[in-house]
Amino acid sequence: MPRTRHERFDCNGGCPVEATLSLIGGKWKGVILWHLLHGTMRFNEIRRRLSGVTQRMLTNQLRELEADGFIVRTVYPQVPPKVEYSLSDRGRSLEPVIRALKAWGEEYVLVPALSPASPSNESVATAAAKPTLLRSELKLDKFKNREQ
Repeated sequence: MPRTRHERFDCNGGCPVEATLSLIGGKWKGVILWHLLHGTMRFNEIRRRLSGVTQRMLTNQLRELEADGFIVRTVYPQVPPKVEYSLSDRGRSLEPVIRALKAWGEEYVLVPALSPASPSNESVATAAAKPTLLRSELKLDKFKNREQ
């Protein structure tokens, strides 16, 4: 079922944010835009990068992004059909927003996994290879430790 789109955004001060999020919000659109920042991709390339997305959902998200003018879909007349997706100028204008979301997520959502080793004794490569935890998982672990 398609979502309802606003036709007017002249309500209050938060409406430009609401309008923007209605266009790029959701589980997959931001991630699709992130991957397309790195260049043109075919459908299956995008699908492989988004673990857990169904073919139907990816198709719908790509269609919405195309309809909203964020991506360009190029179909090559050959057998089998070749379709490529790339960012439009409008989509490319979201690059600072997408990069800011990534930076915010790295700082506030993902945290380095706790390790008994001191960070000063670790190499940069070792620290970068550590698994990460969601901040919500970390809070849950702290809560469980208090109960014991």
